[in-house]
Amino acid sequence: MRRHMHADRSPNMSCSLMIRPSRRSLLLSLFAFSAVGMRLGDNIVNAKEAKQLPKPDNLLSPDAALRRLIEGNDRFVQGASRGDDFKRERQVLVDGQNPYAAVLSCADSRIAPELAFDSGLGDLFVCRLAGNFANDVTIASMEYAVVVLNTPLILVLGHDHCGAIDATIKSLNDDKPAPGHIPSLVTALAPAVRKSRQQSGDAFANATRQNVIDNVEKLKSAGPVLNAAVEQNRLKVVGGLYRLDTGRVDLLN
Repeated sequence: MRRHMHADRSPNMSCSLMIRPSRRSLLLSLFAFSAVGMRLGDNIVNAKEAKQLPKPDNLLSPDAALRRLIEGNDRFVQGASRGDDFKRERQVLVDGQNPYAAVLSCADSRIAPELAFDSGLGDLFVCRLAGNFANDVTIASMEYAVVVLNTPLILVLGHDHCGAIDATIKSLNDDKPAPGHIPSLVTALAPAVRKSRQQSGDAFANATRQNVIDNVEKLKSAGPVLNAAVEQNRLKVVGGLYRLDTGRVDLLN
């Protein structure tokens, strides 16, 4: 009876109890919609800031390619690398590639050119081997990048604390051959190590730097393809040293 009288005397209360949940639901829905909108807005901003995918018609000059490389390294050093949409990149690159730079890098596991220059799939044409030196195979690879892919820039990328340089220095100093096939690395790197002995300062750092300089010159003068591209200003070959502690790549003159 009590419940019956309460219902009879308070019809509006029953109505308000029905309305309030609907109002709360509406507010929750609006909040959820706003949150989705914010996420969509963030995605739009991120899409605007996303890297431009390489395309056959976006050829860069050698200087522009070098600027792009430097800017990417700046972002990497600052911890501001941009995200990659690997799924989209893979789909776009199925039919071809257009790398804006080729990198002859050391095989050291602490270096990843794609990360160091904040580059995505299709951006860099990378050859890696211990000691980052030019031989017939790596020169042929660089020629392919220049002739077939129209790559306007080659970077020879060394780094501090290079194990291959260290092994070469020790092998020459001790007059003791390294095991296995490692002597082939020593043979390739020995000229730079010997040349750097005439320099003052840290012998290890000097040899590392000299090795980069020597291989830049070797690629510049490699005929008949690379030297012609350099003479025609279609190609620039530069050297750099990656700093393991900071991630910074210092270009060498």
